[in-house]
Amino acid sequence: MTGWKTTGIIATIIIILSIPLYILKVTVISPRRDTISAQQAEFLGSKKCRDCHKNEYDKWLDSHHDHAMDVADEKTVLGDFGNTVFEVHGVTSRFYRKDGRYYAFTQGPGGEMGEFEITHTFGWYPLQQYLVPFPGGRWQCLPIAWDVREKEWYHLVPDSPPDFKDWLYWTNAGQNWNGMCAECHSTNLKKNYSPDTDTYQTTWSDIDVGCEACHGPGSRHAEWAELPDMARPQVENYELLVKTSELGSRSLVELCAPCHSRRAALGDYTHAEPDLLDSLLPSLLAENLYFTDGQILEEVYVYGSFTQSKMYHRDVRCSDCHDVHSVKLLKEGNDLCLQCHRAGEYDTKRHHFHKKKGEKGEPVKSSDGKVLFEVGTGADCVQCHMPGRQYMVIDYRPDHSIRIPRPGLSMKLGIPNACNRCHPDKTDKWSDESMTKWYGPGRRPHYGTVIEAGRKRLPEARNGLIRLAGDPLYPVIVRATALSLLAAFPGKDTTEAFQLALMDDEALIRRTAVDSLNLNDDKALADVIGPLLYDPVKAVRIEAAQKLAGEPSKLLTPEQRQVFESALGEFEESMTYSADFAFGRYNLGNLYTALNRADEAIRDYEAAIKIDDLFYPAKVNLAMLYNQRGKNERAEVLLREVVGAHPELYDAAYSLGLLLAEMKQYGDAAEFLQEAAKGLPERPRIQYNLGLVLQHLRRNAKAEAALRAALALAPDNMDYLYALADHHIKKGQFKKAESMAKQMIEKHPNQRIGHELLQAIQRGLEDEKK
Repeated sequence: MTGWKTTGIIATIIIILSIPLYILKVTVISPRRDTISAQQAEFLGSKKCRDCHKNEYDKWLDSHHDHAMDVADEKTVLGDFGNTVFEVHGVTSRFYRKDGRYYAFTQGPGGEMGEFEITHTFGWYPLQQYLVPFPGGRWQCLPIAWDVREKEWYHLVPDSPPDFKDWLYWTNAGQNWNGMCAECHSTNLKKNYSPDTDTYQTTWSDIDVGCEACHGPGSRHAEWAELPDMARPQVENYELLVKTSELGSRSLVELCAPCHSRRAALGDYTHAEPDLLDSLLPSLLAENLYFTDGQILEEVYVYGSFTQSKMYHRDVRCSDCHDVHSVKLLKEGNDLCLQCHRAGEYDTKRHHFHKKKGEKGEPVKSSDGKVLFEVGTGADCVQCHMPGRQYMVIDYRPDHSIRIPRPGLSMKLGIPNACNRCHPDKTDKWSDESMTKWYGPGRRPHYGTVIEAGRKRLPEARNGLIRLAGDPLYPVIVRATALSLLAAFPGKDTTEAFQLALMDDEALIRRTAVDSLNLNDDKALADVIGPLLYDPVKAVRIEAAQKLAGEPSKLLTPEQRQVFESALGEFEESMTYSADFAFGRYNLGNLYTALNRADEAIRDYEAAIKIDDLFYPAKVNLAMLYNQRGKNERAEVLLREVVGAHPELYDAAYSLGLLLAEMKQYGDAAEFLQEAAKGLPERPRIQYNLGLVLQHLRRNAKAEAALRAALALAPDNMDYLYALADHHIKKGQFKKAESMAKQMIEKHPNQRIGHELLQAIQRGLEDEKK
């Protein structure tokens, strides 16, 4: 870390020290691998490993990884294709075979019924999905899957299936195998998406998750292993690109994270990336993904939850619980936990206070008499410390944050807890009182309360978020989340917190700080963010580059400018890789807007909307560009769509109000500006513009109230002082106008406008006397 930080500082004083730039590039920017590179080694396929590694190969065979994807045939297809009928949501689908192939007759593009050939299976247990080929190299996931346990078809969205126009409809981008699923179900996956033709040429070396998915390309290793024993030279890591043994928790977890995390990919995974954030950007504890205390809400694939756990920070690894080849648990039940935790202390009634299996008792039942939990369930460690959720309807996933139940937090934050998961007939208060009776009244503070306040933008969240973001004792993902929430609290103290975070040892902290820091001064932004262009981690430096794109980049030194161009090229390349997603096109649109390449920005915003018509950020930004080009009618359509679908987006309502005022639709403008003012009461400029529109509509009392509200929020603002003075003049209230003019002079004595206005008002008052 010291190296790149020093480099960043040196770049700002390059004229004095004259350090050759090529040295900086070689030592800081170039991807580093101490051993063979991905270009030198090739993928051979898992069968090549079998002869030497038979024990590992046999464990892997028939595992979930082995069956992650397969060609549809009699051995791999688990579903009933015997002309089976399945009806849901008023649609009758049929599954059958014809000429040895597998077919589904179901609802397809545009909601029309049709016949679709199934070419591949996807997954193995507890459900199996099926892939259908479409033009343009696309494979799409059917929304009807096979329940392996119950041996029946079921719909993946049983309650409210998406409309055929929705991004999540099965023939649209949200259910596209190439972009959404493929990289984690096959080995050496190359997506090969072309934005120009909107087509895929996706390839792989192994159709499933094979040996080289974890170990990397094996050709150099195989060449070394095939030499006679005495002829083998001493090499690092047996000539394998990826080290998989003798790893600590972080290294091993990050080996699994490229698939077992909720993330945004920065490009095809090459196995040569020195840092996790060279290949992906993990999701933070976002409101739509995690509960405020970090428990799993949506499907997040373990990494974000496990890195919050005490186990992770005590160097517990994935392989301490899971066999890395069979992917099965090493032991069953509490025996898995008792590898580390003392049975005499933790596998006892005085610890868990529940009956064990085999003891007499009544199971927990639902109101209709269905058994929810058998007697003895409460004594299982995972039931209390890893409560899970169902995904894809039937797939139960335990929460790997491995936490102590906190029903007291549930009372404060409205989050779930393990106690009430098993006892839904009881209250959170009942559970909290039981915990107090068993373990005492002490409760440690939890970062969930700070995250909750930050999400709600409560003023008291400010100091807590600053403290949380800067405390290295908290999990990195928690600290980064706190930083991201701080963006809603502008001020000197939060700016200092962001600047401190830019120097943090953790790449995720630095990247989040770059993303969240907003400075109105381009020179200050260039000075603060410029050194991050030299960051050794891709996700950080490309975020720095896009942050500086446009005017701020012109203030960089020539040496920084050269590094900036390289990092900006990396950012553009990463977003082009994700151009089959709305967010990729949106980010490209933002980049081209900053670079004053409006035609390209419009192209990408429009493409984002075509991919996902509900992706409102692209609509808002496209409306701004349309407005700049005088296409106000198009801009109005887009903003009305956004505000209609998301009335809580008060900034969009504000933009629509301003646009309508420009189009002289003052009545509608006032309506949307009023909504924006209610939703964003701390923003004086909204009140100011609302006052001007109401003044135009001759709603004088309301106009004056809005202008005074603006002035109350910013008492020294010259625009607001002048607007009120002008308002009083137009109403013939010269005494009130005179008072405002005097305030203008008092607060801005060096500006002529206040003096001139006062003179004009006083002349008017003299004329009145005459």
